[in-house]
Amino acid sequence: MGVTSFTQEFTCPIAAARVFKALIIESNTLIPKLLPQFIESVDVIQGDGGAGSIEQVNFTEASHFKNVKHRIDELDKENLMCKYTMIEGDALGDKLECIAYEVKFETISDGGCICKMTSNYHTLGEFEIKEEEIKAGKDKAMGIYKVVEAYLLENPTVYA
Repeated sequence: MGVTSFTQEFTCPIAAARVFKALIIESNTLIPKLLPQFIESVDVIQGDGGAGSIEQVNFTEASHFKNVKHRIDELDKENLMCKYTMIEGDALGDKLECIAYEVKFETISDGGCICKMTSNYHTLGEFEIKEEEIKAGKDKAMGIYKVVEAYLLENPTVYA
C-alpha cells in the first residue's frame, strides 16, 4: 500500500464560517438541494454528524457511481477544519483502499477566505495514482464548491 498526497487551495469572497457551515456542517441537506441532478441524498447512517459519524452519499442515475461512504474523523468547528475519509463505495474502485481528506477554511483580510484541501490516496498493492487520474474528481469537487459559493452570494443571510 502506498499513499499519494495532493493539495489544493482556492479563495472565496465569502466569510470562512459561512462556507464551513454550508460545505461541512449542513452539506447533507444543502448539497442534494443544490445539485439534485447528481446527488439524491446524503444520509447520516451512524452517529450524530460529528467525529466518528458515517455518512452515505447516494448519487442519481446521472452519475456513474451508486454511492460512497465517508467517516468523519475530526470536526473542529472553532478552527473551521474537518478531516474525513472515504471508506467505501464504487468510486474507490479496485485500486484504492480509502481517500483521506483534510479541509480547512482560513479568514483573509478582505472578509473572504482561503480553503485549503489535502487529499491522501491510500492505494492497494503497488498501484501508484497520478495527478491526471484524479483531475476529474478534483474538477467535480471544485464544481460543488462553486455552486455553494454562488448560492451563498445570492443568499447573503443564509448561514450568517
